[in-house]
Amino acid sequence: MALKASALKVGDTHKERVVENLSRTQIVQYAGASGDYNPLHTDDRFTTEVAGYPSVFAHGMLTMGMTGRVLTDWFGVEGLGSYGVRFVKQVFPGDSLTATATVTAVRDEGGQRLADLEVVTVNQDGDVVLQGTATARLG
Repeated sequence: MALKASALKVGDTHKERVVENLSRTQIVQYAGASGDYNPLHTDDRFTTEVAGYPSVFAHGMLTMGMTGRVLTDWFGVEGLGSYGVRFVKQVFPGDSLTATATVTAVRDEGGQRLADLEVVTVNQDGDVVLQGTATARLG
């Protein structure tokens, strides 16, 4: 469902809680779905005793996928043109994440109306865990 370009302006935001109390089970399920069984995400003993982290932590791509919901819920899957991120901080079991997408530009390109967006995801403490950009097609 494409948004009407006339209804969107620079500075508009959409904010969404994308996960509440992330569980170890969700992290392991993502490992299975992605095929990424890196022990930093699945083996608490390795992660704490060998790597020195306080516990296992989520795959960056799991955080990116959960964050993407703020975009697809706002613009629809079919409206999302591009999406890229930078992982800023680990996401641990028990974390709750809130993503915010902000319109930074509305423009025309190649006969299409596009919205450029900044995306930021924070944990329950307000720490930024992911930053990124996206472009969405508008109707």
